[in-house]
Amino acid sequence: MITIDERRIDAAPEVAFQVAADVERWPDILPHYRWVRFQERRGFGEGLVEMAAWRDFVGPARYPTWWASDMTCDAHSRRIRYRHVAGVTRGMDVVWELDPDGAGTHARIVHEWDGPEWPLIGSVAANLVIGPHFISHIAGRTLAGVAAEAERR
Repeated sequence: MITIDERRIDAAPEVAFQVAADVERWPDILPHYRWVRFQERRGFGEGLVEMAAWRDFVGPARYPTWWASDMTCDAHSRRIRYRHVAGVTRGMDVVWELDPDGAGTHARIVHEWDGPEWPLIGSVAANLVIGPHFISHIAGRTLAGVAAEAERR
């Protein structure tokens, strides 16, 4: 499964990177995030990070999601990488790419994953349900919120 979510941010790439990498502030700026906390910190945006978010549905219905990732950042290239190490999405690789786009930023999130280790239905569940209806949905909301915060600064 590969999902790609992208958008333009009307802020400098360095500002967009700072907002995107400062994951502990996400619950303050992204209402769909329940919490973000480092279980092990190795520096700014580096370490084992636990995240929990809501996947909204129609009306008041929403589903809680949770995962833990090994997070690394490269401020020079403005890349943020996650390797999911716990949760349903264990084994998923994620990269945030924040590249110059005129006076703004082209932000792109790529999720790559073989799916859960569920016999027979793992890859089908990843490609037809989890990827498009959970991962891409949450990533789209996260990108919109990161863009709004970067553009506000």
